[in-house]
Amino acid sequence: MALALALGQRGQGRCWPNPAVGCVLVQSERIVGRGWTQPGGRPHAETVALAQAGQAAEGATAFVSLEPCAHHGKTPPCCDALVAARVGRVVIALRDPDPRVDGGGVARIRAAGIPVTEGVCAAEAEIAHFGFLSRQRRGRPALTLKLAGSFDGRIATASGESRWITGPAARRHVHALRARHDAVMVGGGTARADDPSLTVRDLGMAHQPVRVIVSRRLDLPEDGVMARGAGTAPLWLLHGPDAPADRIARWQNRGARCMVVQPGADRQIDPAACLAALGAAGINSVFCEGGGAFGASLLAAGVVDDLIGYTAGLILGAEGWPGLGAMGISALNQAPRFALVETRALGDDILHHWRRRALSAPT
Repeated sequence: MALALALGQRGQGRCWPNPAVGCVLVQSERIVGRGWTQPGGRPHAETVALAQAGQAAEGATAFVSLEPCAHHGKTPPCCDALVAARVGRVVIALRDPDPRVDGGGVARIRAAGIPVTEGVCAAEAEIAHFGFLSRQRRGRPALTLKLAGSFDGRIATASGESRWITGPAARRHVHALRARHDAVMVGGGTARADDPSLTVRDLGMAHQPVRVIVSRRLDLPEDGVMARGAGTAPLWLLHGPDAPADRIARWQNRGARCMVVQPGADRQIDPAACLAALGAAGINSVFCEGGGAFGASLLAAGVVDDLIGYTAGLILGAEGWPGLGAMGISALNQAPRFALVETRALGDDILHHWRRRALSAPT
């Protein structure tokens, strides 16, 4: 099952709205087939593994990181494919909470007389599939917030100089994380100040995540990098109902997808509503790269699941720009708490990964 989970990770960022599933077929202690969910969500992992195994699948044990699907979509159900191949046993890590499946795949396999073992590596699978599970259970994708800055938490000098605080190893790691998420998101302030491309570069891959900009009024640069690339890498703009119609039309003509999101009580776009809109569009995982005010609003709304920090060994002082905007916290018990997952060196910088405590020990 550990191998099935590892294989599934190869599909991360490429197979939404489907989960990134892995499958391994074992016959007499020999692997005869393996597969993972392919780009665009199909073929599914089981289909790939069965095709590789051929006749050797008969009597084999199938290890699948998520319950085989039981519904007809663009492809037939994977539970039926396993039955037709006459596998001898099926082992799954988790049931699929999608109401079209949710025990249906297990039931059909068992009805065919094939034994099913459930719950193997369930805790690890909860983490591996967390984005998809989040969308099914909570109606929103999993959200990772990236913060990069100096040792004292600053992202720019008093004059606004910020390139580069962290080194090339940290920046390359950011590109790898972009590639593993379905979408990369920033607030309108970052889009206006930096005009970022938000694409994956220098990793030898053509696939690009969906680029998401959250801007209530769509007051974004229309002659920069982001605008020029609107038709080449997916660009989704989340805006409020008061965004001017002419701006919406111009961005749509460039190839962007514009989505209306309702504001909160403060008249700014509601972070939870943003994620709900992305979840409704099929996005399982989002990697947010700021800016400071937008990141603070996500933390204050309690929608950040993972924190990725990159800390450089330089000091900018109190006059430097803070990494986060105001959150209105007056007591420690109001502050969001995260549990440490990993820390390591990346060149001259330090990577630290934190996870919301409720996710660090899944049940």
